[in-house]
Amino acid sequence: MVKALREGGVGIIPSDTVYGVVCRAADKQAVERLYQIKPRKFKPGTTIAASVEQFAELGIPRRYLVAVEHLWPNPLSVVVPTGPGLEYLDHGKGSLPVRIPADEELLRLLKQTGVLQTTSANLPDEPPATTLKEAQTYFGDRVDFYVDGGDLSGRPPSTIIRVIDDEVVVLREGAVAFDENGKIVSK
Repeated sequence: MVKALREGGVGIIPSDTVYGVVCRAADKQAVERLYQIKPRKFKPGTTIAASVEQFAELGIPRRYLVAVEHLWPNPLSVVVPTGPGLEYLDHGKGSLPVRIPADEELLRLLKQTGVLQTTSANLPDEPPATTLKEAQTYFGDRVDFYVDGGDLSGRPPSTIIRVIDDEVVVLREGAVAFDENGKIVSK
């Protein structure tokens, strides 16, 4: 799997939430292929990394990451502004959801591959795959590899937020909840 990703492969892996379609975020051709496999017009997927340093090396301005790094690792994606040259990732929106996942195996993978671009393993208007069989039904042989993580049906999707003037705005409710003061609370 590491070799396949380093060589530009696109595959299906379990994440800290559901199964995801992934490729190396720094590989423009692989990202383009990911979005051919799962079309997402003007809706970028999530970029995941093992550390803030990996995001910064990709070109995401560190100042936006430092302000939210205390929220990670968690199944929590934060929409941050992107730097120039990342339009292939953010679809020209100038921002992108990013996450440091709360899954040790996934973090080990990210340390070996670098930052990954991911989107849930499903087709438009279909529920995300929670088993490998569901992912295979959606994508068949259009991806290079599959990694079986078992049944993930008990996992909610990641929460997606944006921070505006120190206020947490929840864009999608999921695995992480916030109180009225913008602090993480247990689910």
